[in-house]
Amino acid sequence: MPFSSNPINPSPLQSRLKRHPALFGVPFLLIIVGASFGLQTFTQTRYDLQDQKVKQISNEQSLGLDRKKKKFDIREEYYKLSAAGEQDWEPKRIARPNDFPKLGVPPTEPPAKS
Repeated sequence: MPFSSNPINPSPLQSRLKRHPALFGVPFLLIIVGASFGLQTFTQTRYDLQDQKVKQISNEQSLGLDRKKKKFDIREEYYKLSAAGEQDWEPKRIARPNDFPKLGVPPTEPPAKS
């Protein structure tokens, strides 16, 4: 004879949870919602500190500490580089090491390990 799934002496808590499953679910949801309200203070502190850092940087800017820095303009850098390309220069090819073959020619033997 197989064992029955019902215990001989069920505890009162088990029988209540079997009849009313909300007794388990409601406290669980209360903990989840309460934790979100509890973590709200920590999250607010984090955003306040970030805001304070941003205000500190704007105070430095209002004092004029960033006046010494040169503004970066991408167009100006482009014109500098394009003007440098018009100067007289020639590309010089350097000699390949002896243990490397010429380009396009397969090597006859593997290169020596150093």
